[in-house]
Amino acid sequence: MAETTSDSPSAGAEAADAGPRATGYSWYVLGVLVVVYILNFIDRQIISILAVDIKADLGLTDSDMGFLGGAAFAVFYALFGIPLGRLADNWSRVKLLSIGLALWSTMTALSGFAYNKLTLTFARMGVGIGEATASPTAYSLISDYFPKRQKATALAIYSSGLYIGGGVSLFIGASIVEAWNAAHPGGGPLGLVGWQAAFLAVGVPGLLVALWVATLREPVRGAMDGIASPSSPSPFREFGKDLSMIVPPLTLWGAWKRGPAALAINIGFATAVASFAWWMIALTANEAQWIAVAVGYYAVFSWASTLRAHDPATFRLIWGTPAFVCTTLGYGLVALAAYALAFWSPPYAEIVLGLPKQELAFILGANGALSGFIGVILGGRAADALRARNPAGRVLMILFGVVAPVIPIWIGYTTSSTTLFYAMNFLAGMFGAAALGAAAATTQDLVLPRMRGTATAAFFLGTTLIGLSFGPYMVGQISDLAGTMVDGKPVGDLRTGILSLIAVAPVAVALLLYAYRAVPKAEATIAERAEAATAG
Repeated sequence: MAETTSDSPSAGAEAADAGPRATGYSWYVLGVLVVVYILNFIDRQIISILAVDIKADLGLTDSDMGFLGGAAFAVFYALFGIPLGRLADNWSRVKLLSIGLALWSTMTALSGFAYNKLTLTFARMGVGIGEATASPTAYSLISDYFPKRQKATALAIYSSGLYIGGGVSLFIGASIVEAWNAAHPGGGPLGLVGWQAAFLAVGVPGLLVALWVATLREPVRGAMDGIASPSSPSPFREFGKDLSMIVPPLTLWGAWKRGPAALAINIGFATAVASFAWWMIALTANEAQWIAVAVGYYAVFSWASTLRAHDPATFRLIWGTPAFVCTTLGYGLVALAAYALAFWSPPYAEIVLGLPKQELAFILGANGALSGFIGVILGGRAADALRARNPAGRVLMILFGVVAPVIPIWIGYTTSSTTLFYAMNFLAGMFGAAALGAAAATTQDLVLPRMRGTATAAFFLGTTLIGLSFGPYMVGQISDLAGTMVDGKPVGDLRTGILSLIAVAPVAVALLLYAYRAVPKAEATIAERAEAATAG
């Protein structure tokens, strides 16, 4: 068995005290990382409260907004998370995080100068690339500042920034839009309107926080696990190699260097995803969404193939471990619903329920921050408690995050009662958030310390290329398909779009039930499987 228990409470306490401990500086670092994650999600999610204004100003549809809130950001966030996750394993995590924060803050500010879908798409791509540094570096830092028994709790506290930032972004965005448009009804300096000013206002402060992050100390890698994990002597050479393996058409050259068979497989996969994208474009008439998704999935396949050839141990413990893959995919579907609700609940309240922007932003923002914070903290604590009794106990908390939100979503998005809508939105957010710490800790426990940045990047592929790429877009596309034309303009059916999220729950449950059975053996055989992969 992976763990033993004692009938003596004091014996258990002594055993816990004998291991490494988190220091006061560990908690300080965690606090700084929470601030960074708050800014991360303010910059990522502010587009939600601005969606109605952007849509009207730029003449966009619900599916266009779903793309801008999802795949335009998510694909580049996911793809650059791969080489940046590897760089986090081989270089200073503190320096990498401070540089990334400065980049995404700059691109958020530049979003304020967008004047059509294309320019806003490029700005969102830049935000995604910068934010790709955040979680690989933070997860790896937390794993070296906190012992395993506190890891899910620490990761849950870090993850609370997601909900605080997402909630605060609504209130900040609505307040700036209302104040700016009231003061400058015809457009202010440089012709900027309210939603553009909001992007500028939230982007600039991140540059100051980047300087604060740069003052943090870099911990010894693997210190909490007692496993020496030296960094690469040439981190940027490795980074360049990884980067070249995800950027088409360089991916073809990388495949050719592995042999004709590898090139044929690579071209075959590229052809398959291109054909799928062409078919989906014909069905939906949304070129940007499906081109971005196709490029993303092809690039990930190319990178995974390269990783298999160059670092077989890491490939085996991530892509070659069904427990890791099913946990990531299962939580990715939880994230699909969570991201979709986070993006579309403010436009839904404004359009369907007719609520004033500032009122709904304040209540939904507070709702999202409080429900997410409570859910992720209690979920993390519960996951650690379940893990102490059962090696696969944390997976039960992920399953809870799949099943528990279904009824609140159904009630909240079929009622005409404002109070009931807010209450159900709170419960759905809290229940879904309970899964995050458990999923993150489970994937971290399934790899060696030197692989944690890469494992984090792979984990976030699920939350981005599945959750964020498809959640907001799916709701927007179904809303457009179920909607009607009014005065020659499409009017979507957001209620139908949001309720369609319930359909993903059975798939997530099946994946996580498999993971529950597979996790104990996978965690118990990490070293052996890594050694066998290297020897083979």
